[in-house]
Amino acid sequence: MLRSLWGVSVLGNTVGDWTVALVAFLVTFTVLPLVRGFLAARRRRWVEARREQPVAIEIAALLAERTSRIFIWAVAIYFAGALLSLPPRIERAVEIATIFIFWFQMGRWGMAAVRYAVDRRGQRNGGPDPALSGSIEIILFVAGLVIWTTAFLIALDNLGIAIKPLLAGLGIGGIAVALAVQAVLGDLLASMSIALDKPFAVGDALVVDGFNGTVEHIGVKSTRLRSVSGEQIVMSNADVLKSRLRNFGRLRERRSAFELTVTYDTPPEVLRRIPEAVRRIIEAQPHTRFERCHLMTCGPTGPTFETVYFVTVPEFKVYADLQQAINIAILECFRELGVQFATPVLAPMPTHAKPAAPLPAGPVAIATVPVAAGQAVAAAQTVAAPPATLQPRTATGS
Repeated sequence: MLRSLWGVSVLGNTVGDWTVALVAFLVTFTVLPLVRGFLAARRRRWVEARREQPVAIEIAALLAERTSRIFIWAVAIYFAGALLSLPPRIERAVEIATIFIFWFQMGRWGMAAVRYAVDRRGQRNGGPDPALSGSIEIILFVAGLVIWTTAFLIALDNLGIAIKPLLAGLGIGGIAVALAVQAVLGDLLASMSIALDKPFAVGDALVVDGFNGTVEHIGVKSTRLRSVSGEQIVMSNADVLKSRLRNFGRLRERRSAFELTVTYDTPPEVLRRIPEAVRRIIEAQPHTRFERCHLMTCGPTGPTFETVYFVTVPEFKVYADLQQAINIAILECFRELGVQFATPVLAPMPTHAKPAAPLPAGPVAIATVPVAAGQAVAAAQTVAAPPATLQPRTATGS
């Protein structure tokens, strides 16, 4: 009885074939999730123990996490269908679906591998790499474009579609598209250049063509700066690479130079003591390295000392605080030494213009005219005018 039921044909396959295919489907659909759960649990134990994970375990667990449930269904159906005799149309449909799902999963694993490589590089450098963090979006975009295009073309090739004519057509069409979107492609290539060369990173302070700001975002098409006055500056990547930029974010130490001009009546023995006094003042400050202090010139106002020192930290606020402390200490020291700073004398410039002639003083006669016909002409009236007090005009000239 059981043997006769086992051989009954249903939809072109016996009950036994359907049973074996069902068992294969259930086993596959059960084993793959169990393997994925085992790898995830193993990775969690390594993390909880704070032990360094082997690269093989870490990559296997990562790929297992990125395995979609659709892929597991497709694999189970493929193994079950291989044990059955299906109609050509159904078999072809299963084959097409399986190929596309398989290469879709390959694309997901490829993107996960790229992300893992980027993260592992940051961990190997002791933390997130600022130069890489600003370019990670560009790297993932380019990697995704390459991976998904390759997966799609290989899937078409597995289906028996000739991809060589397609590649030729894409090449001709790509030239036309490149000419149409030349500016966009220029910015895209510039973003790739920024990602590979790393002239600056997120958080760096830049001066680009007179614009001063801190890098907030490096995108596929543009780079965004936050200016010192608060607004956001958006610049295309191609324009940034064409410009001469100054990157203060990679400033290791800051050089400072200033001049001190004293009066000519300062005694020579006091002039000899000034460089040593300035050196002691600068070396007493933290984060400084004294370079030199010399009497370099004797200008029109007095002897001029040139002082150079370095601030060993890049922060501008630290430099400003140190310069302020040094200036105050120099003022106190010069007061103790009796040294006076030379100041330019402001002398009036003589003028050669002649003063304007004053208006005549005394009474002025004013005549009136007839107001209406038949009226006699009024007698002349005199009005006493005050003496003129106009100041003479002067003209400046050489």
